[in-house]
Amino acid sequence: MGKNLISLSTLEQFDSATIGQDVLRYVSLPNLLGHEKDTLLYFTGRTLARKIHMQTIDDLIYLFHKFRWGNLELIKDKKNQMVFHLMSDEVVKRLESPLETDFRLESGFIAEAVQLFTERPTECAEAINERLFRVQFKVYFTD
Repeated sequence: MGKNLISLSTLEQFDSATIGQDVLRYVSLPNLLGHEKDTLLYFTGRTLARKIHMQTIDDLIYLFHKFRWGNLELIKDKKNQMVFHLMSDEVVKRLESPLETDFRLESGFIAEAVQLFTERPTECAEAINERLFRVQFKVYFTD
């Protein structure tokens, strides 16, 4: 089998409900976007959030569930920062897959959603805890 080919057994490791999205996102898009992938996915997430009517954090949490991105939970809400955790079976399967996974799209989506709710400029950074199968998103208010 060629070096760049994905085996059927690799595909079996993905959640059957999200495999189409995962293959597009982790196989096709990186080839298309090249070395600017992380930046472009972040701003794609921000753009997507602007196109969906959300008014509250509960709307954001609902959309993460609806998009099958995982269970998003607000952990801290401080004056200059918010912290969210993302956990779910879908997240575990993504992190366990042999493909390089990231959460830049989700990071951009959260940044823009919080900016829309709070009317304050934001940026968001994510950190993956592979031991706990959890992704932490820190939203920073930049004003």
